[in-house]
Amino acid sequence: MPKRIAIATIGTQGDVQPYVSLGVALIKKGYEVVLGAPDDFAEMAANYGLEFCPLGSNIQEFLKESRFENAMSQNMLVNAPALLRQGQRIVDRAARQAWQMSQGADAIILNMNTSFGIDIAEALDIPPIMAALQPLNSTSEFPFCAYYGPSFGKAFNKLSYTAMGVSQIYYNLPRNRLRREVMGLKTRRIGGLFRDNDGNRLTTLYAYSDLVSPRPKDWPKKSIVTGYWQLEDNRSWEPSDRFKEFLASGDTPIYVGFGSMPFGAKRNTEILKEAVGKWGGRVVVARGWGGIDPEDLPDNIYAIRRAPHDKLFPLMKAVVHHGGAGTTSAGLHAGRPTFVVPQTVDQPYWGKRVHQLGCGPRPVRLRKLTPDLLAEALNELDTNPEFARNAKIVADKLNAEDGTARAIEVIEDVMKEHKAQAAERRRNTGGFSLGHARF
Repeated sequence: MPKRIAIATIGTQGDVQPYVSLGVALIKKGYEVVLGAPDDFAEMAANYGLEFCPLGSNIQEFLKESRFENAMSQNMLVNAPALLRQGQRIVDRAARQAWQMSQGADAIILNMNTSFGIDIAEALDIPPIMAALQPLNSTSEFPFCAYYGPSFGKAFNKLSYTAMGVSQIYYNLPRNRLRREVMGLKTRRIGGLFRDNDGNRLTTLYAYSDLVSPRPKDWPKKSIVTGYWQLEDNRSWEPSDRFKEFLASGDTPIYVGFGSMPFGAKRNTEILKEAVGKWGGRVVVARGWGGIDPEDLPDNIYAIRRAPHDKLFPLMKAVVHHGGAGTTSAGLHAGRPTFVVPQTVDQPYWGKRVHQLGCGPRPVRLRKLTPDLLAEALNELDTNPEFARNAKIVADKLNAEDGTARAIEVIEDVMKEHKAQAAERRRNTGGFSLGHARF
């Protein structure tokens, strides 16, 4: 009977797509896989042959709410309480669904947004495996990835990770209630996203390349950088005839997209139009649901509704984007010079890394972006040969890696170790696995 792996993730496409890739790779290795994710990813899971469990409503609706936009663009402190309450409701529902999904699983793969998976694993006596798309374990080598500013040395870098402890309070409130009500467990004795209730470190898979973000020397051994979990689009996407005409009618365009944060569309669009007018080149802009108004654009700006990055980016000369982990990976794998305009979370970190790799200009936060700054960046992407050369070198190395294969090796090792430890516990307790739901 094949081993069954449960995967739980909450977020937008960049938070889900890598786990779909891992699930596909696991199936090819003979595993059964169930993916738990927001409702809007049911079709994606089906397209890749994954069993799907909905963990809650469409995350886009949450991001589209006015209080989320107000928090991002105006005052986080004023709007944070309501956002936290709603966020905790999302986590509560997801955890209850994931509990049902995980029955009969041999391991569960989770991330920061689904840390309740640690509790599910404890109750079911299966190994939890943490996964992350950005560096989250504390280190003295660089600050917490959501920090945007200069480093003030090793002590400051280490201290910056206390932000993870604050976020843990947010996740622990629904987790402890669920431990009691659903799983029959006591309140967690030990906090933290990277330890179980006994204080043991969890194996953590970092789904990016060591080339892009080198593994810190002071990380625990169980924190493993695997390489990116790249998902090849299987929808046979091709440019429309109209898009082909645009591509053929002039110089190779530059892609511009602001990600899955649906606010600031009017401001972003005006900046883009003025910047392209100053620069004089051609642009393909993602209209999607993230921050661009596709109406009334000049002829040298082509608005595209949806296109897989692995098919679209090779058609571009360079890319401008928000710096999400998945979009950054797609641009680097395509070997395209990149300008990052980060908004939040880990986006500033990836913007800095792209710049430090010599693949693009210094990042500028979207809230500080001006038409002149964007026009200057577009010109640099268009004319700087060093950016193009470095991006090509990075792409060649990234495309030689196989992150999902390395991840599966680690998953198999963790499962074998857990099986051996469970057998040892049974010998020591006369056949019972104390403190867990399974006997």
